[in-house]
Amino acid sequence: MANPIKPNNWDDLTVRITSSIAMVAIGAVGVVAGGIWFQMMVVFVAAIMIWELWKMIAPHRDTAAALLAAATTAILSAMLTDAGSPWFLFLVVPISGALVLKKLRFTFLMYALMTLVASYALVQFRDDFGALWIIWLLLVVIASDVLGYFAGRTFGGPKFWPSISPKKTWSGTAAGWIGAGGIGMIFAISTDAGMILVPLSMLLSFAGQMGDIAESAIKRRTGIKDSSTLIPGHGGVLDRFDALLGVAFVMFIAVNIMNLSGVAF
Repeated sequence: MANPIKPNNWDDLTVRITSSIAMVAIGAVGVVAGGIWFQMMVVFVAAIMIWELWKMIAPHRDTAAALLAAATTAILSAMLTDAGSPWFLFLVVPISGALVLKKLRFTFLMYALMTLVASYALVQFRDDFGALWIIWLLLVVIASDVLGYFAGRTFGGPKFWPSISPKKTWSGTAAGWIGAGGIGMIFAISTDAGMILVPLSMLLSFAGQMGDIAESAIKRRTGIKDSSTLIPGHGGVLDRFDALLGVAFVMFIAVNIMNLSGVAF
Protein backbone atom coordinates (compact mmCIF):
# COMPACT_ATOMS: atom_id res chain seq x y z
CA MET A 1 0.00 0.00 0.00
CA ALA A 2 1.29 3.43 -0.91
CA ASN A 3 2.27 5.72 1.92
CA PRO A 4 -0.31 8.43 2.62
CA ILE A 5 0.70 11.91 1.60
CA LYS A 6 1.79 13.87 4.62
CA PRO A 7 0.60 17.45 4.90
CA ASN A 8 3.24 20.06 4.17
CA ASN A 9 3.88 22.47 7.02
CA TRP A 10 4.16 25.27 4.47
CA ASP A 11 1.04 24.53 2.38
CA ASP A 12 -0.81 27.60 3.64
CA LEU A 13 2.12 29.99 3.37
CA THR A 14 1.23 31.65 0.04
CA VAL A 15 -2.38 32.36 0.99
CA ARG A 16 -1.29 33.47 4.45
CA ILE A 17 1.28 35.93 3.07
CA THR A 18 -1.15 37.33 0.49
CA SER A 19 -3.79 37.97 3.14
CA SER A 20 -1.18 39.48 5.44
CA ILE A 21 -0.02 41.93 2.78
CA ALA A 22 -3.61 43.05 2.18
CA MET A 23 -4.22 43.53 5.92
CA VAL A 24 -0.96 45.42 6.39
CA ALA A 25 -1.79 47.72 3.46
CA ILE A 26 -5.28 48.53 4.75
CA GLY A 27 -4.04 48.90 8.31
CA ALA A 28 -1.19 51.20 7.26
CA VAL A 29 -3.58 53.55 5.48
CA GLY A 30 -5.78 53.74 8.58
CA VAL A 31 -2.86 54.26 10.98
CA VAL A 32 -1.29 57.02 8.87
CA ALA A 33 -4.61 58.75 8.22
CA GLY A 34 -5.52 58.70 11.91
CA GLY A 35 -8.54 60.61 13.20
CA ILE A 36 -11.95 59.41 12.19
CA TRP A 37 -10.52 57.00 9.61
CA PHE A 38 -8.50 55.03 12.14
CA GLN A 39 -11.39 55.19 14.58
CA MET A 40 -13.86 53.77 12.05
CA MET A 41 -11.46 50.98 11.12
CA VAL A 42 -10.91 49.96 14.74
CA VAL A 43 -14.63 50.14 15.58
CA PHE A 44 -15.49 48.03 12.52
CA VAL A 45 -12.91 45.38 13.45
CA ALA A 46 -14.08 45.37 17.09
CA ALA A 47 -17.67 44.78 16.03
CA ILE A 48 -16.62 41.82 13.87
CA MET A 49 -14.60 40.35 16.74
CA ILE A 50 -17.58 40.55 19.09
CA TRP A 51 -19.73 38.92 16.40
CA GLU A 52 -17.16 36.11 15.99
CA LEU A 53 -16.82 35.63 19.75
CA TRP A 54 -20.58 35.22 20.11
CA LYS A 55 -20.79 32.88 17.10
CA MET A 56 -18.11 30.63 18.58
CA ILE A 57 -20.10 30.25 21.79
CA ALA A 58 -23.66 30.36 20.39
CA PRO A 59 -23.33 29.59 16.66
CA HIS A 60 -27.06 29.35 15.92
CA ARG A 61 -28.15 32.66 17.45
CA ASP A 62 -27.53 34.98 14.51
CA THR A 63 -29.83 37.79 15.62
CA ALA A 64 -28.13 38.19 18.98
CA ALA A 65 -24.72 38.20 17.25
CA ALA A 66 -25.81 41.00 14.93
CA LEU A 67 -27.32 43.04 17.76
CA LEU A 68 -24.19 42.77 19.89
CA ALA A 69 -22.03 43.81 16.92
CA ALA A 70 -24.28 46.82 16.31
CA ALA A 71 -24.19 47.74 20.01
CA THR A 72 -20.38 47.50 19.96
CA THR A 73 -20.26 49.90 17.03
CA ALA A 74 -22.59 52.41 18.69
CA ILE A 75 -20.97 52.30 22.14
CA LEU A 76 -17.36 52.45 20.98
CA SER A 77 -18.15 55.25 18.53
CA ALA A 78 -19.90 57.24 21.27
CA MET A 79 -17.08 56.77 23.77
CA LEU A 80 -14.40 57.70 21.26
CA THR A 81 -16.32 60.77 20.10
CA ASP A 82 -17.27 62.02 23.57
CA ALA A 83 -14.41 61.92 26.08
CA GLY A 84 -16.90 62.46 28.88
CA SER A 85 -18.75 59.19 28.24
CA PRO A 86 -19.15 57.09 31.41
CA TRP A 87 -16.84 54.09 31.71
CA PHE A 88 -19.69 51.72 32.58
CA LEU A 89 -20.64 51.75 28.88
CA PHE A 90 -17.79 49.27 28.40
CA LEU A 91 -19.88 46.76 30.38
CA VAL A 92 -23.09 46.98 28.34
CA VAL A 93 -22.15 44.50 25.60
CA PRO A 94 -20.23 42.02 27.83
CA ILE A 95 -22.98 41.91 30.48
CA SER A 96 -25.84 41.79 27.96
CA GLY A 97 -24.27 38.87 26.15
CA ALA A 98 -23.39 37.04 29.36
CA LEU A 99 -26.96 37.32 30.67
CA VAL A 100 -28.40 35.82 27.50
CA LEU A 101 -25.89 33.00 27.08
CA LYS A 102 -26.49 29.56 28.55
CA LYS A 103 -22.80 28.56 28.62
CA LEU A 104 -19.38 30.22 28.89
CA ARG A 105 -20.98 33.37 30.30
CA PHE A 106 -17.91 34.48 32.25
CA THR A 107 -15.68 33.73 29.26
CA PHE A 108 -17.78 35.94 27.01
CA LEU A 109 -17.98 38.70 29.62
CA MET A 110 -14.22 38.89 30.16
CA TYR A 111 -13.13 38.48 26.54
CA ALA A 112 -15.73 40.93 25.23
CA LEU A 113 -14.66 43.46 27.87
CA MET A 114 -11.01 43.06 26.88
CA THR A 115 -11.96 43.51 23.23
CA LEU A 116 -13.78 46.79 23.86
CA VAL A 117 -11.12 48.21 26.19
CA ALA A 118 -8.27 47.22 23.87
CA SER A 119 -10.03 48.71 20.84
CA TYR A 120 -10.69 51.95 22.70
CA ALA A 121 -7.06 51.99 23.85
CA LEU A 122 -5.71 51.67 20.30
CA VAL A 123 -7.58 54.75 19.12
CA GLN A 124 -6.63 56.75 22.20
CA PHE A 125 -3.00 55.66 21.89
CA ARG A 126 -2.97 56.81 18.25
CA ASP A 127 -4.50 60.18 19.20
CA ASP A 128 -2.20 60.76 22.18
CA PHE A 129 1.14 59.53 20.84
CA GLY A 130 0.87 59.50 17.06
CA ALA A 131 1.17 57.01 14.24
CA LEU A 132 4.80 56.09 15.00
CA TRP A 133 3.93 54.36 18.26
CA ILE A 134 0.97 52.50 16.79
CA ILE A 135 3.40 51.25 14.15
CA TRP A 136 5.71 50.13 16.97
CA LEU A 137 2.88 48.15 18.60
CA LEU A 138 1.92 46.57 15.28
CA LEU A 139 5.52 45.68 14.44
CA VAL A 140 5.96 44.07 17.85
CA VAL A 141 2.92 41.88 17.14
CA ILE A 142 4.00 41.12 13.57
CA ALA A 143 7.62 40.30 14.49
CA SER A 144 6.48 38.10 17.36
CA ASP A 145 3.96 36.30 15.16
CA VAL A 146 6.17 35.88 12.08
CA LEU A 147 9.32 34.74 13.91
CA GLY A 148 7.22 32.52 16.14
CA TYR A 149 5.53 30.97 13.11
CA PHE A 150 8.72 30.21 11.22
CA ALA A 151 10.72 29.07 14.27
CA GLY A 152 7.89 26.85 15.42
CA ARG A 153 7.47 25.28 11.99
CA THR A 154 11.22 24.91 11.48
CA PHE A 155 12.50 23.77 14.87
CA GLY A 156 9.39 22.38 16.55
CA GLY A 157 10.23 20.99 19.97
CA PRO A 158 8.36 21.01 23.28
CA LYS A 159 4.90 22.54 23.30
CA PHE A 160 4.31 25.79 25.17
CA TRP A 161 0.81 24.95 26.42
CA PRO A 162 -0.31 21.73 24.69
CA SER A 163 -3.67 21.38 26.44
CA ILE A 164 -4.84 24.73 25.04
CA SER A 165 -2.69 25.52 22.00
CA PRO A 166 -1.16 22.28 20.67
CA LYS A 167 0.69 24.00 17.79
CA LYS A 168 2.51 26.62 19.87
CA THR A 169 6.06 25.58 20.78
CA TRP A 170 8.66 26.98 23.15
CA SER A 171 10.98 27.59 20.18
CA GLY A 172 8.33 29.73 18.47
CA THR A 173 7.43 31.51 21.71
CA ALA A 174 11.06 32.42 22.47
CA ALA A 175 11.65 33.48 18.87
CA GLY A 176 8.67 35.81 19.19
CA TRP A 177 10.22 37.45 22.26
CA ILE A 178 13.51 37.90 20.43
CA GLY A 179 11.80 39.40 17.38
CA ALA A 180 9.83 41.83 19.54
CA GLY A 181 12.99 42.78 21.41
CA GLY A 182 14.66 43.52 18.08
CA ILE A 183 11.82 45.88 17.16
CA GLY A 184 12.20 47.55 20.54
CA MET A 185 15.93 47.98 19.92
CA ILE A 186 15.33 49.62 16.54
CA PHE A 187 12.85 52.09 18.01
CA ALA A 188 15.05 52.72 21.06
CA ILE A 189 17.96 53.68 18.81
CA SER A 190 15.93 55.74 16.34
CA THR A 191 13.84 57.66 18.92
CA ASP A 192 14.45 59.23 22.31
CA ALA A 193 12.36 56.64 24.14
CA GLY A 194 15.39 54.84 25.55
CA MET A 195 16.35 51.19 25.98
CA ILE A 196 13.30 50.55 28.16
CA LEU A 197 11.58 49.78 24.85
CA VAL A 198 13.48 46.50 24.52
CA PRO A 199 12.09 44.74 27.64
CA LEU A 200 8.75 46.50 27.16
CA SER A 201 8.49 45.14 23.62
CA MET A 202 9.30 41.65 24.88
CA LEU A 203 6.68 41.99 27.61
CA LEU A 204 4.13 43.05 25.01
CA SER A 205 5.12 40.07 22.87
CA PHE A 206 4.25 37.83 25.82
CA ALA A 207 0.98 39.73 26.28
CA GLY A 208 0.17 39.12 22.63
CA GLN A 209 0.94 35.42 23.00
CA MET A 210 -1.38 35.28 26.01
CA GLY A 211 -4.07 36.98 23.90
CA ASP A 212 -3.60 34.22 21.36
CA ILE A 213 -3.70 31.56 24.08
CA ALA A 214 -6.93 33.03 25.50
CA GLU A 215 -8.67 32.77 22.15
CA SER A 216 -7.27 29.27 21.63
CA ALA A 217 -8.78 28.25 24.97
CA ILE A 218 -12.20 29.44 23.81
CA LYS A 219 -11.88 27.53 20.54
CA ARG A 220 -10.85 24.38 22.40
CA ARG A 221 -13.87 24.64 24.72
CA THR A 222 -16.27 25.22 21.83
CA GLY A 223 -14.65 22.69 19.48
CA ILE A 224 -14.07 25.27 16.75
CA LYS A 225 -10.92 25.48 14.62
CA ASP A 226 -11.23 29.12 13.52
CA SER A 227 -13.33 32.03 14.77
CA SER A 228 -14.68 32.38 11.20
CA THR A 229 -13.50 32.05 7.60
CA LEU A 230 -13.40 35.76 6.73
CA ILE A 231 -9.62 35.97 6.14
CA PRO A 232 -8.09 33.35 3.78
CA GLY A 233 -5.15 31.57 5.39
CA HIS A 234 -5.81 33.11 8.80
CA GLY A 235 -9.35 32.12 9.73
CA GLY A 236 -11.33 34.91 11.33
CA VAL A 237 -10.63 38.48 12.32
CA LEU A 238 -10.34 37.39 15.95
CA ASP A 239 -7.79 34.74 14.94
CA ARG A 240 -5.67 37.45 13.39
CA PHE A 241 -6.03 40.21 15.97
CA ASP A 242 -6.21 38.22 19.23
CA ALA A 243 -2.55 39.01 19.92
CA LEU A 244 -3.06 42.73 19.24
CA LEU A 245 -5.93 42.71 21.75
CA GLY A 246 -3.59 41.38 24.41
CA VAL A 247 -0.90 43.92 23.53
CA ALA A 248 -3.29 46.90 23.48
CA PHE A 249 -4.95 45.84 26.73
CA VAL A 250 -1.63 45.53 28.59
CA MET A 251 -0.35 48.77 27.05
CA PHE A 252 -3.53 50.52 28.20
CA ILE A 253 -2.87 49.35 31.76
CA ALA A 254 0.83 50.30 31.56
CA VAL A 255 0.15 53.81 30.23
CA ASN A 256 -2.47 54.48 32.90
CA ILE A 257 -0.17 53.24 35.67
CA MET A 258 2.59 55.52 34.36
CA ASN A 259 0.18 58.45 34.22
CA LEU A 260 -0.96 57.85 37.79
CA SER A 261 2.68 57.62 38.86
CA GLY A 262 3.58 60.86 37.10
CA VAL A 263 5.83 59.08 34.61
CA ALA A 264 5.53 60.23 30.99
CA PHE A 265 5.54 57.67 28.20
